[in-house]
Amino acid sequence: MDLSFPQKNFNLCPECGNKNLISDDSRGEIICNLCGLVLSQRLIDSGPEWRAFTSEEAKRKVRVGAPTTLTLHDKGLSTMIGWNNKDAFGKNISPKMKAEVYRLRKWHVRTRTNKSIDRNLAYAMNELDRFSSQLNLSKDLKESSAHIYRKMANKNLIRGRSIEAMLIASIYLSCRLNTIPKTLDDFIEFASVDKKKVARCYRLILNELKLNIKVSSPINFIPRFCAELKLSGKTQNRAASILKLAKKYRITAGKAPTGLAGAALYVAAIQEGERRTQKEISTAAGVTEATIRNRYKELVNHLKFEIKI
Repeated sequence: MDLSFPQKNFNLCPECGNKNLISDDSRGEIICNLCGLVLSQRLIDSGPEWRAFTSEEAKRKVRVGAPTTLTLHDKGLSTMIGWNNKDAFGKNISPKMKAEVYRLRKWHVRTRTNKSIDRNLAYAMNELDRFSSQLNLSKDLKESSAHIYRKMANKNLIRGRSIEAMLIASIYLSCRLNTIPKTLDDFIEFASVDKKKVARCYRLILNELKLNIKVSSPINFIPRFCAELKLSGKTQNRAASILKLAKKYRITAGKAPTGLAGAALYVAAIQEGERRTQKEISTAAGVTEATIRNRYKELVNHLKFEIKI
């Protein structure tokens, strides 16, 4: 029986029902890890026909460009006329040809951003790179933020609004969708727009995309605040258990997650003997000392904690 062209994608062994399958690239086979059945053989290798033994050799032999990405205004699909001023044989071109290539290069750059939406995206993606480096955002988060911003740009909702505010709102929404503990104040620190504009743009994006975002859990902020305050894992676990207990008794309803996380850490640090001042915790949480005191009193009174001051 010739299995050189499989009719379906194998994800389950027909003999034993095992899902743990091994793909042997050297033999071109798919094998069951449990019973050893060869599900498919003579698979087509979709990789390159050349071999490389070093990263430099692989870069030299590769004949394709970088993968497409939403973080570039043209998605990385457009071409560029190089600045080497050399022909295909590596020889220097004549002065006459150099003038023609210079003119072609100039118009090529102009035509890449001849539309207003392209100029808008080019500026926004440069700003996205700046924010990503300052906030240490991951590549996936950048892609998600660029995708949200492009949706707004295609709906012509950027016109008349601050590009920076819409971009920060897109990044903040991407963080909320991926449950990353970030607040608007974290972005405002590196921006030239005020918080009200960003919040207005954020609400606009939510309405246009018809998203229903849940309030961030205060437990998500605990590891971040613990790292800033240099608290141990015991204190972190104790703070998380306090917040779970508070949620059970419905003390967390209507409260800001950062303030609750800070107050829980304040209680946990006292109980574990790693006392931190309210000022230190309020600075790490980005809230006022009064907020920490109010949330602390609520936790202690409702949960009946005995705190030794």
